[in-house]
Amino acid sequence: MLRLIFVCFTLFALTCINALVPDFCIADLTGPETPSGYTCKPSANATVSDFVFTGLRTPGPKIDLIKASISPAFTAQFPGLNGQGVSLVRVDLDPAGVIPMHTHPRAAELLLVTKGVVVGGLISAANQVFVAKLQKGDSMIFPQGVLHFQINVGGNTAVAFASFSSEGPGLQFTDFALFGNSLASDILEKVTFLDEAQIKKLKAALGGSG
Repeated sequence: MLRLIFVCFTLFALTCINALVPDFCIADLTGPETPSGYTCKPSANATVSDFVFTGLRTPGPKIDLIKASISPAFTAQFPGLNGQGVSLVRVDLDPAGVIPMHTHPRAAELLLVTKGVVVGGLISAANQVFVAKLQKGDSMIFPQGVLHFQINVGGNTAVAFASFSSEGPGLQFTDFALFGNSLASDILEKVTFLDEAQIKKLKAALGGSG
C-alpha cells in the first residue's frame, strides 16, 4: 500500500512539474534580443504559424559580390525556434559563387547539398585544412567557431541547406571583418602583411574606410 501511495504521489508531482514548465517559448519579437534569446509571448497566444516557416521555398536576395543568395530561418524570421537550439539557412550559389571564409561563433553547421556540386572546406585551429567536393545528397560538418567556406564548382546553380546547433549561430566573414570597416590601413599593413595598394583595393571592394 505504501509503495502504491509513493508511486501515485510521484506521478502527481511529475504531472504538476510538467504543467509548470512550458513546452515552448515563442519569441516576442517586439522586445529586445538578449544573449539568452527573446522573451516568450504568452503560450495562450501561440498559433500554428509560430511553428511553420515557408521562407526557404525560394532563394533569398542575390548578393552580387559573392554570386549567392542566402535565406535564413533564425528566430527573427521563425519565432518558434526561440530556445530550441536549432536553425536553418538556404544557400543558392551561381556558377563560381562563393560563401567566403567565415565562422559561426555560437554554433556548429551541418551542410546538405541538394543540387549541383559544391566544394566545402574548413581550417582547424591547428591550421589543418580539410576540403571536399560535395554532390547532391552529400553533407559536411563545420565545427563551432572554425573557419570554413563553400564554392560552387559546377556549371549550374547549386543549392544547399545548412542547419545550426543554435537559433542564433552568429556570423563573421573574415574579409569583411578585416576590410569592411574603419580599421586604419597602416594597422592592417602590419597585421596582414599586405601592402597599402592591396588594402585600399580590398577596402574599396568591401565598403571599408580609413
